[in-house]
Amino acid sequence: MARPPTAAQRRVVEGADPGTGRLRGTDAQLAALVRLGLAFRHPRPPHDHFLTPAGHRLREAGPEPAPAPSAPAPAPAGVFAARVGGAQEPPPGASRTREVRDAWQGLVELRRMTNPDSATDRPCGWERTHLVRAAALALEAAGHQPEHAGTPGYRVRATPQPEAVAVYGPALQPYAATLEAAGWQCGEYTEARTRTRHLLASPRRV
Repeated sequence: MARPPTAAQRRVVEGADPGTGRLRGTDAQLAALVRLGLAFRHPRPPHDHFLTPAGHRLREAGPEPAPAPSAPAPAPAGVFAARVGGAQEPPPGASRTREVRDAWQGLVELRRMTNPDSATDRPCGWERTHLVRAAALALEAAGHQPEHAGTPGYRVRATPQPEAVAVYGPALQPYAATLEAAGWQCGEYTEARTRTRHLLASPRRV
């Protein structure tokens, strides 16, 4: 599990430009934020650093409150977690819809900033290195519900295939339509051993 950002790193995140997410800090601070998944380095000159969707969520959470002296340090606050389906999920709450909307908007902005042609209709490099989280966010942002505590819903899982995830659930065709609209390509398959139907989804390149 990634360690939480330091107080100095949080100050850099909180000082990001509110419109673009552009960061200012030392080379060491910016490199550390990239390693934590909170920032990315723009591939085109002048190679500025910008917040990732997780970085935007951390900035919006505001300053981290100081813990009581006898209490353990809290887990990192404000970092959005995509719901991939299964037993362990973030607790539901009234703020979840807003969090998902904001995370999706941040991801669309990340596409605009990092895709070579500024395209927002297909996945970006961050999504290709976080396939399960990216596909799950696209599904939840469209209103689909993950499997949780016995309630049917989608499950997104990694596969041995490069740049592909498996999506299981009771509504494969709607899931495929959602992912294709978000810039993924999908095919429906049957597992040979279990005969379970699932989608194989990959981020579209063109």
